[in-house]
Parts: sequence; C-alpha cells; structure tokens
Amino acid sequence: MRYFGGDTTLFLRGRFRAASTGINGGLSNVTTILNHTVPHDFKDDPPRYLDQLVARHGFFRDYFGLITAVDMRHLCILQYDFITVFITAGVTNPTGAATAPRTINIIVHSREGMTDAALLEAIVTATGAKAQALHTLGYDFPGTTTDAVVVACERDAPASHLRCSCSGPAALRTSHLRCSNSVLSGHRPVHTYAGPLTEVGRRVHAAVLHGLPEALARQQGKVRRSDPSFFIYSRYGGEHWVEWQKEGCPYYPCHFPGQRCDYCYCPCYPCVDEELGEWVESSNGGRVWACTGCTLLHVPEIADYVKRNPEATLVELKRLRDRV
Repeated sequence: MRYFGGDTTLFLRGRFRAASTGINGGLSNVTTILNHTVPHDFKDDPPRYLDQLVARHGFFRDYFGLITAVDMRHLCILQYDFITVFITAGVTNPTGAATAPRTINIIVHSREGMTDAALLEAIVTATGAKAQALHTLGYDFPGTTTDAVVVACERDAPASHLRCSCSGPAALRTSHLRCSNSVLSGHRPVHTYAGPLTEVGRRVHAAVLHGLPEALARQQGKVRRSDPSFFIYSRYGGEHWVEWQKEGCPYYPCHFPGQRCDYCYCPCYPCVDEELGEWVESSNGGRVWACTGCTLLHVPEIADYVKRNPEATLVELKRLRDRV
C-alpha cells in the first residue's frame, strides 16, 4: 500500500479487498481508496463527481471514495503495527440532538489478510470506538449523519509477513531494531475476526480512540499543524502514542547534512530490497527488516521526485539515485 495526497485528496493505492459504507460502498476488490475535501456548499452528484476525480488522476474506477468538508491538512494518520488508520473529523458542539452535521471519515488498512467477515466486523469496531471517543469528549451523539468507514486489507500479502512497531522518533537511530513486536511469521496471516479483543480489533479500536480527538482538535483549531499529523504506537519506554514532527527533531541530521526528512517513516517499509537493508535478529525472537543505513528517500532530488510521482517504484528511485 502506498498513500499520498495533496491539499484536497488522500489516496491509498494497492491491491485491496475492502468494505465501505461510503459512496458506492459495499464489499469489493479495489485498487484505490480516497478521501476528498469538497466545499461546504457542495451540491454535485457524489458518485459522478468522484468518478470524474478518479479519471482525472488516471486511475481505474475500481475504487472506494469518501467526501468531507474537512481540510486534508487536519488529517490524522495512526500506525499501530500492521494497522494504519486515517481519520478526518468535523462535528459541532453538543446540542442535545441525536445527530450532528459535518462528517467523520475513517479508513483502516491492514497489511495482513482479513476475511470478508473480519472486514465487516472491523467497521463495527471502528464505529464503536468513534462513539466512545465522542462520548468521552462530551458529545451526546455517537456520530454524524454522514459518517463513513472503509476497511481494507492487502490481497497480495507475502507468505512470510513482517509485523513492525516503530519506537517513535528514536527509530531514526534504531531503524526498528528495538521494536518489541517485530516478528517474522512463517505463514500468510488471515484474520477471521476483528472484534475489540482480537489482534486487528484492539489496534483499530485504540487508533480510533486516540486519533478522533486529535483530528477534531486540529479541525477546531485547538491544535495547529500545517500538514497532516502522523502518530505511531510505540513500545519504547512504555506503550504510548507518539506524534512525529520533523520540526525540531533531536536526531536531525541522522544521515548527512542537508538531508530531507519528508519521509522519515518510509512509505516503502519493509521493502525487503537487500541493497537497501537486511534481515536481523530481533530482541524478542524472529527477524526484522532493518534499514538503518538507507538514505534513499533522504536525498533531496529523490524526495522531490516521490512527491511529484508518488507511485514511483523502488527500481525507478534507485536509477534516479545513481544519476544524481
């Protein structure tokens, strides 16, 4: 899975099996999942509008799409081992009404396989966590009238799959070597259930429970960020959520003066390219992919190229590296 976006749209690209409660939703194989910001006075036909948007970007129509009035700079991305959750959120103050205007959109992606039943159950788990988060914040409604959830998993998960939990900004030095949950399993994991006590569900529940208040704080101006916010569940120094911010990073520069840190958390990880990294023994058994010495996406010319061409392959990027 690759995710990227601009001022108005978040794109997830890959080969997904997914379930969606959004526009033209259902259960399907898709290659694109998107969340798009529309004006507050948006009156177009949503399916037709998204069809045209996808076509303009040169993607096929096998997609699931969501729309929101929330600016994409307020997007919150949460990484918890093999689960990544994307949240945009907007609500009004509690009024006693059963529902509220605006929209909470949640996209859940699993690097590990899930059955169709698990995909559907993960929607229930994410929705329950959303309701709990709103209640904790003092809202008297479990969601808004236009909320939507997409849950997706990889259709082509490798036979030997890596689970990794980064240790926050310190991972710049350890490059996942201290990750206490990194194990290499010898089979293709397929999750049958996704309730709150399962491997999938507890990660989804925790990410939504933490991410929804953060997303609302940004949309309401209580927390100000110029770009989407990235959180990672860390076990380094005790289990907790860490927001990574490149500004003021105590480890800069971790590779070379003038490096770019737009991709501190590499979107290609684990690439399993032995020219860029290697398998090492983890502290709790098994093996993890270590890329401590990889500087590929820190090269300014390559970082800029990836921003212009977010679906560029590793082979393409390595050829560019050899020319600069």
